Amino acid sequence: MQFRHHPRLRADFPTLVAGTLRLDGVTPDAPADPSPWLDRARARLAGTAEGQLPAVQAWRRAFAAMGLKPTQYRCASESLLRRLRREGDLPSLHPLVDLCNAVSAAYAIPVAALDLDRITGDLEVRRAAGTERYDTFGGDVEHPEPGEVVFVDGAGRAHARRWTNRQSGWSAIGAGTRRAFIVTEALHEDAADDVAALLADLAGALRATWPAATLVEDRPAAAAQA
Repeated sequence: MQFRHHPRLRADFPTLVAGTLRLDGVTPDAPADPSPWLDRARARLAGTAEGQLPAVQAWRRAFAAMGLKPTQYRCASESLLRRLRREGDLPSLHPLVDLCNAVSAAYAIPVAALDLDRITGDLEVRRAAGTERYDTFGGDVEHPEPGEVVFVDGAGRAHARRWTNRQSGWSAIGAGTRRAFIVTEALHEDAADDVAALLADLAGALRATWPAATLVEDRPAAAAQA
């Protein structure tokens, strides 16, 4: 499976930096420990509201540029930080999801984890035609608005809506997941350094949690390198 951002999308968002991980050998009963990154996120929230963090502000500007109200549709990392601030913790869903969510909150950068076996062909981040199929976590089927930024595979299935706002239930990590594709994207000034650090932290956590698994890391890619 090849992953890419459409050239027009990269042209519209020239500061975009993305990096990916592929993990083969996921199990649902691994003893993951997300607490170090949740503690780091709590420490950041103690001094700064999530909406003031540079990484979050960059996504708010991107959502506004896409015609979305940033306080109605938030990037995934901002939503996690809001929940962490309000509730003091994040729910435990699956060891892989828990680690990805915790590292995402620590860096305030969205991290998406997808079941690789639920993706058909290549995966591209592009503007929707409006015909793509999106399966919600509740089992409903939606069709993205034309021009909306989505993750689309070779079968025309949308695995995320509004870019980093909401993933699909179709490829959500679950008990049966064995192979995962993880992507992180950032737009702020220090995105290249922060994405590289995020990937290093997450890769280390994944190796510690699934030492027998195969992990492949792609170096962060900036728009100018596409």
